[in-house]
Amino acid sequence: MKITGLQIIYAVLALIGLPVTWYFNLQPMEISYFEGLYANPAASSFTNDLIVVVTTFLVWSFVETGRLKMSYLMWGAICVLTFLIAAACTVPIFMLLRERRLLARESASS
Repeated sequence: MKITGLQIIYAVLALIGLPVTWYFNLQPMEISYFEGLYANPAASSFTNDLIVVVTTFLVWSFVETGRLKMSYLMWGAICVLTFLIAAACTVPIFMLLRERRLLARESASS
């Protein structure tokens, strides 16, 4: 299967998503991580925005996993890793896997 520019973009975003989030996660904190999510109005707004976006992604990706006959085990791993690592890493990974699946289906039907 050929590698497309879109797959490269998703892979690069996934690789960027890990260090740009975990750099801050590993910094010493004066308050707990969860308290920091609502430390001020800007953090609260961003936290609530991210909760809605991530929830929407997980619902959509679950439906897309079934529609494209992808592995639900893979979806489960993506779901868990979204909360353990960062959505900035796992969303591009899912998009990369989805793109590869679409290309494989397209090749098989040709």
